Parts: sequence; C-alpha cells; structure tokens
Amino acid sequence: MREHVLQAGPRRLSVRSSGLACVDGTHDGHDGAVARGGHRHRHGARQRRAQGGGPAPAQAAIAKTPDAARTAPQPTRLALDDTAAAPTTLDDLFSTPAVRFSNEAPTEPLPYAPSGSDAPDESTHAPLYLSARLMPDGPKIDSGVIWRVYSDAVDTSGRLELLATATGGATQFALDPGTYLVHAAYGHAGTTRRITISKMGHAESVVLNAGGLKLNAVVAKTIPLVSDDLRFDIYEMDFDERGERRVVARDIRPASILRLNVGTYHVVSRYGDVNATVRADIRVEPGKLTEATIYHNAARVTLKLVNETGGEALANTTWSVLTPGGDAVVDGTGAFPSYVLAAGTYTVIARNMDKIYTREFEVDSGRDSEVEVKTTVATN
Repeated sequence: MREHVLQAGPRRLSVRSSGLACVDGTHDGHDGAVARGGHRHRHGARQRRAQGGGPAPAQAAIAKTPDAARTAPQPTRLALDDTAAAPTTLDDLFSTPAVRFSNEAPTEPLPYAPSGSDAPDESTHAPLYLSARLMPDGPKIDSGVIWRVYSDAVDTSGRLELLATATGGATQFALDPGTYLVHAAYGHAGTTRRITISKMGHAESVVLNAGGLKLNAVVAKTIPLVSDDLRFDIYEMDFDERGERRVVARDIRPASILRLNVGTYHVVSRYGDVNATVRADIRVEPGKLTEATIYHNAARVTLKLVNETGGEALANTTWSVLTPGGDAVVDGTGAFPSYVLAAGTYTVIARNMDKIYTREFEVDSGRDSEVEVKTTVATN
C-alpha cells in the first residue's frame, strides 16, 4: 500500500490505494458485489456556518481499512444506487455540439436492428458481440450494464434513432453491416463507442474506466449517522457558464454504492434541511471502491414554549431561530418543532398570544436536546 499526503494550510488530504474492488451489479435484490479494501479517502472540509453566527467547522474523512480487509478482501453484498438516466443528446455521448435523439427504447432487446429504413433482410445481418470492463485488465462485468445502440447519423428532425437495447453483462445484437453508436451505462458511469460492423460481424470489449463510491457520515467524530435526514448530492467539479455544477446524483442514501466514471467529484452531505452541510472533493479511481465518511458537527434540537421547567408545551407558537448576529436560520410553527442545526450558539424567539419570548441556547455536536423557552421571561 502506498500513501501520499499533501498539506495545504489547514486542509489535509490522505489517499490510500490498495487491492482492486470490482463494482458489479446483480439482480438478487442487493444489486451489487463489492470487494472491500479498495481505495480510501481522507479529506478536510468545512461545514457551512450560519450567517453571522458561530456554528463550528466540520471535517470529511474516512474510516481505516480493517486489517482483514487489506490482507484478504472478500465480496460483500451492498445496495447500489439507481442507474442514471439514458443520455439525451449527442453532447452527452461525445462532448460535441448537442444533437437530439430518440430515447424511446424497445421494451425487449431487438434480435435484429437494421441500419437503414429498408425492410430487414436477415440473410445480410451480422452479429455484434459486446462486453464491458471497469478497467482494461479487469474482469468482464457480468450484470448491471445497459447497452444502447443508436444510428450513426441524425434523421431529418436532428435526432439519433435508438435501434436496440439490452441489459445484463455481455450481450449480442444482430445488425446490418455499417457504423453505429454504442453506449454502455453502468450506474452513473458510461461511455460511447463508434463501431463499424463488417459482414463477418464484430466483437468489442468496452472499457468503462469507472469505479465505485460509498458514502457514510458520523457526528461528534465517532457516532455513525443512520438518520433518514442524511443525504448526499454528487456534482461534477467544473462550473458551467451560469456558475453552477452539473448534478451527477442527488438524494443518495448512506452506504449506497455509486458507480461513477473515474475522476474527482464534489460531494455535499446534508444532515437535515437547515444548515448542517459538509462539502468535500473526492476522487474515484478505476476498478476501485472509494469509501468516504463525512464528519458532521450538528445535533437535533426540539423547541418548547413552557410555563415552567418540564411543563407542557404550548400550542399555536411560532418560532424563529437566529444567529448571534441576528441572521435568520429557520422559522416554524407548532408546539414541538424539531430541527437539525450545526453546532454553535443560537437565539430563539417564540411568539404566542401576542407575546414574544426569547433565549439563547447552544448546540453541541452529537447531543440531541430539548430547548425550553419559559413564558416567565417575555419581551414586550
């Protein structure tokens, strides 16, 4: 195993590379077999601060590889992410000026796909054999690949015709001799080949140049986050002309495995829907599983307006949570509003029966709590 450490001010990036991990799809309900002990990432990141306030910074890191996993990796069944949508433009296929094409695939793979509009002549079609690999010297992927065969030229409407599809591992199409665009999708990874088929047929091994990414999160450095409030968004690194990153995958659950093309991705971890957000840039390597754990500094807070300590919460209360500088963090209504907040100091304002009550409170990372606002302290 080799380790490279780069130091840049307060940020630290540690990359560990070890044995290969095949990220392969199955159809047994778990939809994935992954050998652990692949690629691991440690990366510093900052948790967004509430404006003008003091939510604490957070980090992104990765748990250490168990020794047993390093020395004798074993396949582990893990749930995989949903497959990305089919490409919708030629730009998605080849990064050239966009040309629209039909995305209406046949429900079953076509046994014969003509290259033109003439009636098929089965005596002239030739076989196209296709297989896919994560990397040039990797094993063939035996399931989870979506194959799409398009015409090589656009029609009068400027669209490419989708001629045939197949799902699984290695596959075969019967086509007229000619040139086609073949797209292979594996989760969110994909690649396109322009293939010319002779009368004798053609065999093509498609290298996806892809790997896997598995994301988890902890709070207070050691407590695993298994909450339904935890989600991950994956973005490309580059910005478009509007200054926005392209979304690769959104609302990813923890422990899901995303199959991605090799490259660096911008990962946003969202705990709750207020201000507990951590960002990190994570690299996916070919044929390897990158496991990243995001460190959140946050906790869940339940607000109550009471007449006395431990008393019954008063209904019909409206709430505002502010930073110490007075910037709004979140507003709500109810007797027991509950929010996940980044660690730090806040001011809460409760309004009930034309009276206003206020207090300051602290959020400690990993310590869920109730914050009681007493009606004995009112602000006129």
